[in-house]
Amino acid sequence: MPNDPRKVLERLCAERGEDFAGLSRLLGKNPAYIQQFIRRGTPRRLREDERGKLARYFGIAESLLGGPEPVDDAPSGMIAVARSAVRASAGPGAIPSSEEATPYFAFDRRWLKALTGAPADHLSMIRVEGDSMAPTLNDGDDILIDRRDAAGPLRDGIYVLRIDESLHVKRLAVHPMGRLVTVQSDNPAYSDWPDCAIGDVACIGRVIWAGRKIV
Repeated sequence: MPNDPRKVLERLCAERGEDFAGLSRLLGKNPAYIQQFIRRGTPRRLREDERGKLARYFGIAESLLGGPEPVDDAPSGMIAVARSAVRASAGPGAIPSSEEATPYFAFDRRWLKALTGAPADHLSMIRVEGDSMAPTLNDGDDILIDRRDAAGPLRDGIYVLRIDESLHVKRLAVHPMGRLVTVQSDNPAYSDWPDCAIGDVACIGRVIWAGRKIV
């Protein structure tokens, strides 16, 4: 199959410092559940609710874990980008949920290629909650994230981060010396988190575009 769910999970764990036992506990299973799925093929496939929870946790399309491929009926010359049914908090922290969401956004192919070379299955739309990133990002803004950037070296920019089971959208300032970053809020009413170890920052992806309603 184009995307082997076992290889996808194993790669994500390696890239993001996750362990099989922790993912098993996330699903409410015994600590060996994910390891047996990846290494022994038992169970043969993940249940729908398990796929959904892991996809939301990692911020990826459920199809990468064995779910159905999204229907791509975007007009000719357009690229469909999946919109995750989660919200990234610019505030106290949004818990990933299974709320309904628009299936995808469609972007002009040439415009999107000029913005990023990432394929559509590495891109996601997520909605912002809260005001800690105002005025750069406001509550209700839709942001386009490039998940491919989460695997490479971090650089200054705005990222969606996972802290515990919450998603946050924050600005990262990489220190010129040492492997430290400052996690910043653009709204001065919120405190920054200085001198965080890069290895402790779990990135879902880099924010590369934002859209908002003009009121």
